[in-house]
Amino acid sequence: MQRKTSTMGRPSGTDGFDFSYRMVVDSRYQKVARTKSILRSFFLVQAITLLLGLFLLIFQLASKDLASRGPEIAATACGLISLIIGELGRKRSRVNLLKIFMATSSIVVSFLVYCAVQKYLTFRTAMSSSYWETVLELPEVALALVGFAFQIFIIGYTKHLITNMSPPKRAS
Repeated sequence: MQRKTSTMGRPSGTDGFDFSYRMVVDSRYQKVARTKSILRSFFLVQAITLLLGLFLLIFQLASKDLASRGPEIAATACGLISLIIGELGRKRSRVNLLKIFMATSSIVVSFLVYCAVQKYLTFRTAMSSSYWETVLELPEVALALVGFAFQIFIIGYTKHLITNMSPPKRAS
């Protein structure tokens, strides 16, 4: 038995003029794939930001009582859970999960920014804290602001993803 050899890189059995009959992926699906990969990296950065904030909170618990940090720790845990929900919605293309993620993560990030700003204002008015308290307070405020900035991008890209995942509306 003899094998047919392809000439000039063309598959065997074609004459080279069948390109117009090949399927093309719609641009909407290409946008969905691109947006999903961008959201994955944003989710990763947001998870790292939340985990760093959680480690800072736990590290500061040695010097302060748990009751004053309880709401922040709970909000950070809710933020991590909402990121898991968002990742499931992104992977499985579930619009409802993505909408739940947008709502919960926005509430969590807003609350954490509020707590960081309140803590910073309290810190500024007290001015009697030690050097180490100063060193530990400022990264928490910076992490909250970075998380807020990424949250703005995450919401925008998630809305873009939901728009492109939904079937196009037909004119009637």
